[in-house]
Amino acid sequence: MKKTIKLEIPTSYSDISLRTYLLLQEDLKTYVDDNEAQVAFMLHHLCNIPIEDIKDIAKQSHALLEEKLMAFLENREYPIQKFITIDGVEYGFEPNLNEMSYGAYMDIVKYDTIQIDANWPKIMSILYRPITNKGIGGTYAIEKYDGKIDEEKWLNVKMDIHFGTLFFFVRLLMDCHLSILSSLKETAVGTSLHTILEKSGEAMQQSLNSRTMILGTLMK
Repeated sequence: MKKTIKLEIPTSYSDISLRTYLLLQEDLKTYVDDNEAQVAFMLHHLCNIPIEDIKDIAKQSHALLEEKLMAFLENREYPIQKFITIDGVEYGFEPNLNEMSYGAYMDIVKYDTIQIDANWPKIMSILYRPITNKGIGGTYAIEKYDGKIDEEKWLNVKMDIHFGTLFFFVRLLMDCHLSILSSLKETAVGTSLHTILEKSGEAMQQSLNSRTMILGTLMK
């Protein structure tokens, strides 16, 4: 007797929640040296196929499913979303990282790295807080950080939102590095070693003093 398997095939990261992504990553790490097992867990987590049913999928169908998943899984660069609505509440991304409260800043940098792992929903809970006011020109204000972290709600947010936030910091880090290199290159035309060191020191100190730079350097 043939068994019917219902498939839910995602077409982008907007179809995958952070909860699903983290569960998948754990299994991929466990079977890092077993490509067949990794593909099986991808089908299990992303297409909701019971593990015991994967072996019954026709070879041609199996290859087609793998091809469809690989078509978008490598593309993780999404634009950052300043506003996100969760359960009817609108959240806004930290409007000014350089003026972030010291408490929020310290609660983020206490993690070894800023990457999408088990700590990521906690970081998102700090970066995004309920909007209290919207002004003209796209300006807005969010609730003051009170130290309370609600990571649970971020587990159901889709991965395009999470990758958008992560790659915001990746691009920010790259811009900071390019600015430092550009400043060092410009000072190289000077004739005074003291002047070169002084100007280079100023450029690097400005970057080191920037909280956004510090956040960026913590990323893998």
